[in-house]
Amino acid sequence: MVAGREGGAGPRRAAPKRAPDADGAPRRPAPRRRRVSAPDAMRNAAEQLAQLLGRQPESVSALKPTEEGWQADVEVMELERIPDTTSVLASYRVTLDEEGELLAYERVRRYSRGQIDRPT
Repeated sequence: MVAGREGGAGPRRAAPKRAPDADGAPRRPAPRRRRVSAPDAMRNAAEQLAQLLGRQPESVSALKPTEEGWQADVEVMELERIPDTTSVLASYRVTLDEEGELLAYERVRRYSRGQIDRPT
């Protein structure tokens, strides 16, 4: 029996060699980033946008995965009025990376709470 080998396993295969970097050091694989779950992405989008705007979001109306991470539409009250149906809300498009960190946001729409979307 060969020392260090158990159970009569076959010969070990050498790990594939990696091309060295420009400085001659062996290249290491990039650490794999883990994509956050959809519920965590929704929570992160709302929380991080609230920090930037100083207003609490009303809801997350859309969420979809992208190649870079996630894209969410977050609804925020911008102007509270009486009656409530005349309050002004805005829809913000939020871009998150795979780990749920906010990369960008933009306001894409403003509307009154009582407004109903109509098909075009």
